[in-house]
Amino acid sequence: MRAVCGAVLVGFVALLSACAGAGAKFPAAPALAAAPDYNYLIGPGDSINIIVWRNPELSLSVPVRPDGKISTPLVDELVAQGKTSAEVSRDIEKQLGKYVRDPVVTVIVTSFVGPYSEQIRVVGEAAKPQFLPYKQKMTLLDVMIAVGGLTDFAAGNDATILRGADGNKQYSVRLKDLIKRGDISANVEMRPGDILIIPQSLF
Repeated sequence: MRAVCGAVLVGFVALLSACAGAGAKFPAAPALAAAPDYNYLIGPGDSINIIVWRNPELSLSVPVRPDGKISTPLVDELVAQGKTSAEVSRDIEKQLGKYVRDPVVTVIVTSFVGPYSEQIRVVGEAAKPQFLPYKQKMTLLDVMIAVGGLTDFAAGNDATILRGADGNKQYSVRLKDLIKRGDISANVEMRPGDILIIPQSLF
């Protein structure tokens, strides 16, 4: 009987060890990941302010439609999704040039959602799983604050980041150490399109 109990105990400890090291099968996420030349790309749901110099009647704020396009006076069905504000400015100038002499246009994004391919998605045992617009130098801690932290059932140190920018490579992150223990060394930068996966603890 003692031998059986010992065998069960050994098996239980081995299972615990395997669960504790589940995240270790992936390399640790690099601390620095943000691209220095990153430019925000406009997406559906964004609002943009269009300013046409010396033509206030053509200046206005418009939403980017679900199809990624915008419509303004004299400009119809212009694709804005996936472009920077400077690129949209040049596109509007080209269209307005048919009606206005030497138009000078500035586009300012006033509310941010971003294209789907750039959004940060958080799935699994977050208090409020959701998507977030990416911001330059956004960190794992910023993401966790936005989603309200971990649930009581989260295996925080087994969480991973699926990074499309690196060919869908998966990285380990230590959310429990970061959130519960305040270990700032576990904080890492995010990349546009990252998916943070937080598994449920088995115990």
